[in-house]
Amino acid sequence: MLHYLLAERLQEYFSPLRMFQAITFRAIYATVMAFLTSVLLGPWMIRKLQELRFGQQVRPEGLESHLSKQGTPTMGGLLIVAAWLISTVLWARFDNPLVWSAVFATLWFGTIGFLDDWTKIRQKRSLGLTARQKIALQVVGAAGIGYYLSTYAGGQTLSATALVFPFLKGVHPVLPVWAYVAFVVIVIVGSANAVNLTDGQDGLAITCVSFVAGTLAVLAYVTSHAIAAEYLGIPHMPNTGELTVFCTALVGAGLGFLWWNAYPADMIMGDTGSMALGGAIGAVALAIKQELLLPILGGIFVVEAISVMLQVWHYRRTGGERLFRMAPIHHHFEKGGMPEPKITVRFWIVAAILMLVAISTLKVR
Repeated sequence: MLHYLLAERLQEYFSPLRMFQAITFRAIYATVMAFLTSVLLGPWMIRKLQELRFGQQVRPEGLESHLSKQGTPTMGGLLIVAAWLISTVLWARFDNPLVWSAVFATLWFGTIGFLDDWTKIRQKRSLGLTARQKIALQVVGAAGIGYYLSTYAGGQTLSATALVFPFLKGVHPVLPVWAYVAFVVIVIVGSANAVNLTDGQDGLAITCVSFVAGTLAVLAYVTSHAIAAEYLGIPHMPNTGELTVFCTALVGAGLGFLWWNAYPADMIMGDTGSMALGGAIGAVALAIKQELLLPILGGIFVVEAISVMLQVWHYRRTGGERLFRMAPIHHHFEKGGMPEPKITVRFWIVAAILMLVAISTLKVR
């Protein structure tokens, strides 16, 4: 919106307004605005959630240390989504179809999370929508995004259904539309649920998502820059640049939420936040053709999801024996006696290292 009003309409009357054309300028201030919005709206959101009695429901069979979280205001993901959306609307260009696809993914999956949280609160239990209901809604939304991306050209230098392999230069296999749509469903649904599983300790998921979103912002920018893309040997996709603004707004909103979610949390994001964030990073990774890099970049989320799958598989195979003390794996360490803040910070460190590894793939081809 600001680009349209200031850079396009008023620049001829006041030349310094041309700075609003620059993606980097808008990305920086999208971060700042989203952060400030999240921090300043936080106290109001916490009070409102308390008034509505939107409190966290803790499983009776869960960790004893988490019983103190019972009643902590949940659905704080509404704060993240609001701060991100306000900043994105103001600083990003909405004449960009890739921005629309990422916004749709965030809001669609955030709505699914909201329905899940609402069901938990209304029925006063730790389980919300059924697994079938959630997966069905997720698949419908992700399939729609997949079909849309499969038809998008946008001046990019490779097929809309092509894949780009990390570490390999010039390897871009093209999938049939049906296979590409199925692939998109796997990526976005997997991303949303993996972030959801990671959201089990104060500050854990939101910080890891911020690392991922920040890295995707860098990747979106260099992908859109003709000279940088040619130098790095990656496909040039001119329209991905606006996703830099989308991602930095996500980083700002996430850091602002961390202000209130740091241990001990004053507010929990709930499925409203974790689903929205997972859908967002999955959609952006697909739009900039870095979906195969996402398992490295979001390695924390991958390990958390795999730990749950292994736990279920082992439990069924052995007739009740557990592979981990508790899953997801951050609970395994917590049940072993490690304090929650120490686990969280160590996971942050691993997430930061994975971020550096992901960025290094730009040169290792």
